[in-house]
Amino acid sequence: MYQCIHTGEHLSACDIHNKTYADQGVWNKYQVMHTRKNAYDNGKHLCTCDVCNESFTHQGHLKRHHVIHNGEHAYRCEVYNKLSRQQCNMKTHQCIHTQVWPHTCDGCNISVTQKGCLNRHHFIHSGEHPCRCEVCNKIFSIGSHLKARQCVRAGDHPYTCDVCNNSFLDQSSVKSRQCTRTAEQPYICLVCNKSFLRHSTLKAHQRVHTGERPHSCDVCTKSFAELSVLKTHQRIHSGERPYTCDVCNKSFTQQGHLKRHHVIHTGEQPYRCEVCNKLFSQQSYMKIHQRIHTGERPYTCDVCNKSFLDLGSVKAHQRIHTGEYPYTCVVCNKSFTHHSTLKAHHRIHTGERPHLCDVCNKSFTYHSALKNHQRLHTGERPFMCEVCNRTFTQQGNLKKHQLLHTGERPYTCGVCDKSFSSKDTLKSHLRVHSMDRL
Repeated sequence: MYQCIHTGEHLSACDIHNKTYADQGVWNKYQVMHTRKNAYDNGKHLCTCDVCNESFTHQGHLKRHHVIHNGEHAYRCEVYNKLSRQQCNMKTHQCIHTQVWPHTCDGCNISVTQKGCLNRHHFIHSGEHPCRCEVCNKIFSIGSHLKARQCVRAGDHPYTCDVCNNSFLDQSSVKSRQCTRTAEQPYICLVCNKSFLRHSTLKAHQRVHTGERPHSCDVCTKSFAELSVLKTHQRIHSGERPYTCDVCNKSFTQQGHLKRHHVIHTGEQPYRCEVCNKLFSQQSYMKIHQRIHTGERPYTCDVCNKSFLDLGSVKAHQRIHTGEYPYTCVVCNKSFTHHSTLKAHHRIHTGERPHLCDVCNKSFTYHSALKNHQRLHTGERPFMCEVCNRTFTQQGNLKKHQLLHTGERPYTCGVCDKSFSSKDTLKSHLRVHSMDRL
C-alpha cells in the first residue's frame, strides 16, 4: 500500500461514485457509509431507539441520542460548572475560558473552536454554495441555513425551549433563549470581564479594546467595527432606504428608525419622567431628559471643555471648532452643522409650516416656535431669573434679561467699538452709521 503513494496506483474502486482508493481500509469505510445511507433512504434503519423509536444509521449516533432520555451529563467544566453530555462538546466549551481557538483558516487567519465551523467558513473564500432550496432555488453554503430557510417557507419552528415552550427555527436560537432566561452568559471578555450570550458578540465587543475596525466602505474609506454597521452606512451612498412606513410611505435606512417613526402615528408615549411627569416615546429620550434634573452632562468637547447632555449635541458643537458644515441646502447653498437644522431651513423655501397650534390654528415652521407660542395660551413662564425672580416664556429672553444684572455687553459695534447688551440694540445703533454715510 505504501508503494501506491509513489506509483499513484489505486487498487480499489467505489462503484457508487467511481472514486478509487489505494487503501483497502478506506474503501471499506466508504462502502459501509453507502450501505447505511441506502438503508436509511429505503426506510431500513439499522439502529432504533427503544424509547422514542427514532432511527439512526450508526450505533454511535444512537448512543449519543440515548443521553437525551437518561439526562446523563458525564462531563463538567471546572471553571463554570457547566455540564455536557459529550466530551467533544466540553472541549469546545473550554475554549471559551482558555481563549484558544484550535482551528485556523489559512486564508484569513480567523480562528474557530470546531473543525466543522472552519469547513463552513472556507465556503466564504471558495464562494461555494452546495445547498440549494428546491422551492425558490436560493443557494446556501451550509445545510443548516437551507433547513432554516425551508422552515421559514413552511412556517415550521421545529426547536422548542423546554422552559418557556416558545419554538424557534434553529437550535442556536433555543440555546440563546435559554441563556437569556437563566442569565447565563458564558462568553467573558478577558479585559473588562463583561459577559455575552454569543461568541460572535464577544468578538465584536473586543474591538472596543483593540480599536480594530476591519470593515471599510469602498466609497469613502470610512471603517467600522461591525459588518452590519458598514451595511447600514453604505445605504448613505446607494440611497437605499429599505424600511417603509405603511401609513405615510416615508422610508428609512434602519429598522430602528422606522420603529421610532411609527410612534408619531400611534401617539404612544410609554415612558414617564418620575420628576416632572413628562412623557416620551423612546426610553433614550427620557434618559437624556432626566439629565436636566440631575445636572449630568456626560459629553465634553475636547477643545473648549463645554459639556452636553447627549453625544449628538457635542458632535454638532465640535463643528464650530473645525469649521465643518456638512449639510448644504440644494436651493441656496447655505450650509449647516446639523441635518435637523437643514431640514428646518428647507421649509423657508417650501413654505411648509407643519406645526399647528390646536387652540388658534396658527402654524409654525419649527416645533420649538410652536411650544413658545402655546405658552401664550397656557400662561406658562418656565424660565425664572435667580436674581429678581422675573419669569419668561423663552430661555433666550431670560439670557438677555440676565445681562442687566451682570452688566455684560457682548455685542460690539465694528465701527466705533461701542458695546451693547443685546443684538437688537446693536442693529439699531448701526443705522446711525448708515445715516452718517448718507
